[in-house]
Amino acid sequence: MLVDADMRFAPVDAASGAVEVAQGTIDKLLASPERELRRKAWQSYCDGHIAHENTLAASLSTALKRDVFNAKARRFGSSIEAALFENNVPRSVYEATIETFKKNLPVWHRYWRVRREALGLDRLEHCDIWAPIATRPPVIPYERAVDIIGSALAPLGDEYTNALRRGCLEEGWVDVYPTVGKSSGAFSTGWKGMSPFVKMQYTDDLSSLSTLAHELGHSMHSWYTWKNQPSIYADYSIFVAEVASNFNQAVVRDHLFRTESDAQFQIAVIEEAMDNLHRYFFIMPTLARFELEMHDRIEKGMSATVDDMNGLAADLFSEGYGGELDVDRHREGSTWAQFSHLYMNYYVFQYATGISAAHALAAPVLAGDGDAARRYVGFLSAGASDYPVDVLARAGVDMRGPAAMEKCYEALSGLVDRLERLTSA
Repeated sequence: MLVDADMRFAPVDAASGAVEVAQGTIDKLLASPERELRRKAWQSYCDGHIAHENTLAASLSTALKRDVFNAKARRFGSSIEAALFENNVPRSVYEATIETFKKNLPVWHRYWRVRREALGLDRLEHCDIWAPIATRPPVIPYERAVDIIGSALAPLGDEYTNALRRGCLEEGWVDVYPTVGKSSGAFSTGWKGMSPFVKMQYTDDLSSLSTLAHELGHSMHSWYTWKNQPSIYADYSIFVAEVASNFNQAVVRDHLFRTESDAQFQIAVIEEAMDNLHRYFFIMPTLARFELEMHDRIEKGMSATVDDMNGLAADLFSEGYGGELDVDRHREGSTWAQFSHLYMNYYVFQYATGISAAHALAAPVLAGDGDAARRYVGFLSAGASDYPVDVLARAGVDMRGPAAMEKCYEALSGLVDRLERLTSA
């Protein structure tokens, strides 16, 4: 409530006049082609959190202590052991996520360099992470987006694509366009016995196409689960929730790369992909490292003050930038305060495992492996009938080791290579 309702951000000046900075506008502002607007918006957003940093640090510290207390009360060896127990996720999965991320940081360092060169900047700042590179971003109406998504996912079979098309165009699954009073963001919801429902803000661009594909991944995961499982198993864990959504995005991107030859269109596809990977495969693993270290400090009886949190976050993100980005340590260090996910007790690492599993499952499907497509539909149909790591193993990906994450980093590296070629040309 403090962050979403009470916190206020200073407005910023733009060429068109004063612009409001708010939770619902910050993403659009950070993607503005006007650099000074991006810079001021990011500073305003960070400063709004910094103004309440002591309260936010006390709140997060209390949540961390809660996790540690609950783990000890239930005789677990650590808070992470307690958090992973419910879904029977081995600790090796968490450790592989962190270690593989650290090993592949040079891929991110190379991306920051390529992005800086593509933007024609001497130095990259945080506000440049989302700056647009494509000069002619494509316009994609909603009906065309549905057609693209349906065509891309054709390897999954007619049942999948026909249900998706009917849901989007005939059965009213999607609350499509922005309207007055409609909250920001996008999500898919529903329950067995009803249709999935998607709320989003479609604005006829590539980002909206990707968001629609993402949310329909969740919707079709639910659709198959509800169709095939009794109510007791008619849900699925967070560990697998982000697999189906990112699978759809990976398959749709591949389809666009194969069908759209225009260089500016391809750059726009890469930008959308990197925005998604930046959140799932850079921010979230960094926050997972932060979360593990802060829980460890509490378990050892050490302090968890605002200075501890700011310093640790600034160090971790600076390592991720590899000297390619000018770091404002206080504002960069406040990143932990901007994510409510950290109150969800070892939640954030599952973004990285989800997108890794998605790319690992998508690769053989895109290569034309019909058995892989059938196994994937079986994964969608499994719901909570088994533990998530075992469900994924039957679908064809073993998350107990680093192999799936390494494959995802190969895909990430390939996108950086393609962006470098296109922007150099």
